[in-house]
Order: sequence, then C-alpha cells, then structure tokens
Amino acid sequence: MDSIKYIGLDVHKDAIVIAVLNDNGKLVMESIIETKASTILQFIQGLRGDLYLTFEEGTWAAWLYDLLKPQVTKVVVCGHLRPVYHGENGIRTLKELARSYLTISKDLTRVISCVT
Repeated sequence: MDSIKYIGLDVHKDAIVIAVLNDNGKLVMESIIETKASTILQFIQGLRGDLYLTFEEGTWAAWLYDLLKPQVTKVVVCGHLRPVYHGENGIRTLKELARSYLTISKDLTRVISCVT
C-alpha cells in the first residue's frame, strides 16, 4: 500500500527547495531542483502514494498550480501566513524564574505554617 506524502515547495526564480514528509510528519526527503517544468514533473512523478502539495502564493503560483494539479491528490496554495509570537529567549527565562520563585514562596509559606 502506498503512503501519504506531504510536499512543501519554497519556490524561487532559479530553484525550488522541496521537503517531503510522510504521514507521521517525519522528513523523508529534501531536494533542490530547477524551476523548470520537466524537472518538477520528473521529481513529483518519482514519488508514490497520495501526494498533498503546498506552496506560497507568488509569481510562480498559477503556473505551478496548473502544472502540478493533475499530478497530485491535492494542491494548497498558501496566502498570507500570520506569525505567532513565542517571545525572546531571555523573556522566557525570566518568566520561568518568576514562576519558580512563586512556587518556592508558596511552598515555604506552607512549610512554615505546618511547623508552627
């Protein structure tokens, strides 16, 4: 039985960076190929299984969509992605230290009240 593969393309004028993940989300292949129809089709046709493909909206999006739609199970063209804030490492460390201080303070108060 063929598996599901998720394919992400980072498309540039001269080259496309490709990442292929299996149905468990594990990276199984990375490649850099020419931005050329025959090369792209050869790469995609070399993959087996249900292929889910995604790339960003841009100069090459309409051409790539038309080229690859018949070759894969599904194509998703992404638009504007919204970033998610994860904070700076220093801020994270400060928050962890503050949380530890509060926990220790509560524990100390509990221990003192049990002893007296």
